[in-house]
Amino acid sequence: MAVNIRKFNTFTFFKLPSAWWCGVRLKYLDQQKAVVTVTHRWFNQNPFNSMFWAVQGMAAELSTGAMMIDQINATGKKISMLVANNNANFSKKATGKITFTCEDGILIKEALEKTIATGEGQTVWMKSVGVNTDGVVVSTFNFEWTVKLKQ
Repeated sequence: MAVNIRKFNTFTFFKLPSAWWCGVRLKYLDQQKAVVTVTHRWFNQNPFNSMFWAVQGMAAELSTGAMMIDQINATGKKISMLVANNNANFSKKATGKITFTCEDGILIKEALEKTIATGEGQTVWMKSVGVNTDGVVVSTFNFEWTVKLKQ
């Protein structure tokens, strides 16, 4: 069962309200790739007239987490997911519309198959890259997701 993007963005309003109010929106999702956008506005800025790092982090995490949710739902199993670690690099001021893309869907598939087959928890590192409208990378986030079959 594929995640409906419009319904997923409504879900963020109720379950991730700070992300929704900051303008974080899922734009594209399939088994391999997720795209999330956020636009620099007064509401999500830092004192240096660029986007606050945590807003970028919310958008980046959603690009990895939306794929994780979609693929967990597709298994039909009860599987928990949690971010265990993350790191980030900021290479340019984030102004305008920033697009975060994660293309690590195959890593999720492999981790889910292993956790279902063995019953043991698995971890997977996923990368999300944020680019501005000129195509310049403004930040890169890495998230270590853990998945575990619920008993």
